[in-house]
Amino acid sequence: MLKRIRHMEKPDLILNIIILLGAVLNLFPLYWLITSSFKTSAAIYKMPPDWFPTTFNIGNYRDLFVGQPAFRWAFNSILVSTVSTVLVIVFSSLAAYSFSKLQFKGKNALYMVFICSLMLPKEIFIVPLFKIVQALEWSDTYMGMIAPTVASCFGVFLLKGFFDTVPDSIRESGKIDGASELTIFTKLVLPIVKPGLGALFILNFVNVWNDYLWQMLMARTKNMRTLMVGTASLMQEINPNFAYKMAGATVACVPMLVVFLLFQRYFTAGITVGAEKG
Repeated sequence: MLKRIRHMEKPDLILNIIILLGAVLNLFPLYWLITSSFKTSAAIYKMPPDWFPTTFNIGNYRDLFVGQPAFRWAFNSILVSTVSTVLVIVFSSLAAYSFSKLQFKGKNALYMVFICSLMLPKEIFIVPLFKIVQALEWSDTYMGMIAPTVASCFGVFLLKGFFDTVPDSIRESGKIDGASELTIFTKLVLPIVKPGLGALFILNFVNVWNDYLWQMLMARTKNMRTLMVGTASLMQEINPNFAYKMAGATVACVPMLVVFLLFQRYFTAGITVGAEKG
């Protein structure tokens, strides 16, 4: 019996070691980014490199927040990402609920159009979209950054799978009690698909936060830049101080880590539900 137990423990130990090594390898770029932000530019080029900074140079962060409008860039990124994500969740959940639970003419054909649009890369329609925004005089405004990201076919596709798992009997019981369709959606169905909403929040927030191309096209003035665009511009203005840019990249990644930690429970639950359904 003891031999059998020991034989079972060995594969678990090997698997845990492999997982630990994988976690270290995945976290190492983040560790290198943070530690490099406290180095000088010359120390980053040093060979062999210092795996841990011998001196902590906070001048990079001081120059970032004093010499550049980093607080304004952070505010822009948080505002654009948060508002865009909230609107995506609102409209995607309404559309996904309609495709999943309501019956209307042309539903399947319209849903196929949504699915097919997922295969189109954003670069294909970036030029006509830019012309539309220019015609509406939304350039260099928050509206120009937020409005084009609200329509999310991926959000509709993701949430429809969660709405499909909700039994139709819940909706029918609400109708028997005299509840309106909006009440059934908000009070009965939406709380059940919270894991899907959490997963969509994280995925869309990170996507908008890292959307460098569109934000670069929209930001005409320095104060309208987001952290992604502002951090990228540091290399052109402060070339070749890589440590300075490392500090900007560190500031840019902190909010994403905070959002993931806050919604990690829902994200994990959403992935689990999707796996069980598959």
